[in-house]
Amino acid sequence: MRTLALVTVSGAALLAAGSLTPAVRGGSVLRADVFTPVPGARPVPVDLTPAAYARPASDTGPAATAPTRSAADPDPAADPVDAGEGTVGAAELMAKVAACKPISNGSYRTDESASPSVPVCGMNGAVFWKADLDIDCDGQVTKACNVDTDPWFQGDTAFHTSGDRPLNAEELPYVVVPSRSSLWDFSSSGIKGGGVVAVVHAGKVEYAVVGDTGPAGIIGEASYATAEALGIDPDPKAGGVGSGVTYILFKDSVVSPIESHSAAVAAGEGLAKEFLKNN
Repeated sequence: MRTLALVTVSGAALLAAGSLTPAVRGGSVLRADVFTPVPGARPVPVDLTPAAYARPASDTGPAATAPTRSAADPDPAADPVDAGEGTVGAAELMAKVAACKPISNGSYRTDESASPSVPVCGMNGAVFWKADLDIDCDGQVTKACNVDTDPWFQGDTAFHTSGDRPLNAEELPYVVVPSRSSLWDFSSSGIKGGGVVAVVHAGKVEYAVVGDTGPAGIIGEASYATAEALGIDPDPKAGGVGSGVTYILFKDSVVSPIESHSAAVAAGEGLAKEFLKNN
């Protein structure tokens, strides 16, 4: 989201430790009444139906970041149709989200200057919204994401790797959720840091994780890697797309470790199939 307001709300938190710690980001603080630290908390295993998709925790920096789609599918251009990741098609998912049953207390803006127009919608086992996609390049400093490439760059993300480092927006597909507010509290809907998200655009499906938080009244943002995988210009200054992106967030799911994209794909495939069956 290319406005100053977009980047002033996110904060750091440690997912792997099972706790959220207040932090300053862009001059704003995650208040203790919003994210309450849990001293000494340990991870609680989460069973992702139909199976658990845990992976050994490992994080030694960018070199240890889980492979992106190119590793799972070394030559996407060789595919007859590049429909994204997994076997669940974009058309199948979009058919299930044709109608919206709002669960938010009103609608979100896609940008600071836009009118509220995007509600959060409820489904069996998931929530979704349809919005734009602005580029989040925050987190670890990389060649594509740094203060020179992104004037709004912040060196932190709301959720951390298993090694307590900010996420890598250039390598890891992740989605930004609005911070908790009276409009909608993502945690009350079973959405967690590291939760699985199916992002759909132009006939492609990309699996991602919930990796960062944004302004309480604005929606529609994902990491550099998410945009790139979907064929959207990932340039943090001028990239993104103004509409046509659907975000399906699966309730009560957590990828472990959060930085493992291969684990997100494995979990997403199973959760997407269950979503189709139950809706």
